[in-house]
Parts: sequence; C-alpha cells; structure tokens
Amino acid sequence: MEAAFARVGITSAEELRDLGCDAAYARLLQSGVRPHFISYYVLEMGLQGRPWNDCKGAEKLRLRARFDALKSEHCPKPLPFDAALDALGVIAAPMRQD
Repeated sequence: MEAAFARVGITSAEELRDLGCDAAYARLLQSGVRPHFISYYVLEMGLQGRPWNDCKGAEKLRLRARFDALKSEHCPKPLPFDAALDALGVIAAPMRQD
C-alpha cells in the first residue's frame, strides 16, 4: 500500500489522514490499482486507529456501499459482452482501458 500511495503522490501518513479514506482510495483506483474491498476497509480502520478486523455488521455494510460507489465512479466500465458473461457468473469481466 505504501508504494501504491507513493505512486499517486501520497507519501506521508499526514497526507493520507488529511485526504481521508475515500479520496485517497479514489486516487488509487484512478491510477489503475485493482479495487479490493478488504484493502479499502483496512485503510478506513487504520485511519480510525482501529484493528483491521474490527469492521463488522452494519458498519461493514455501510463501508461496502461507499466502496462500491467509489469503484463505480473511478474504475473503467467492462465491455458489454464481458459484463453479460460476468452477470452469468462465467467470467470476471476485464476492464476496458479507454
């Protein structure tokens, strides 16, 4: 995570705290980092000074909704055919690089 954040210009814990979880994670997604829910909520827990596995229940569901919104906004959309195959559970859709 440290190297990924450095590649997007976030080089200190202070910068990360100032940006907050959503803005910092959005930068990662915009740079092409593959979205991963666990890394997102671990970041959120860390910024709150909590253990990574402290996220449970309704809080985890709220974080999942925030993560899905970020992913939807900042990740490339799959090609229509690949999205249809993914919806059927046949493949995980590759992302279009426009």
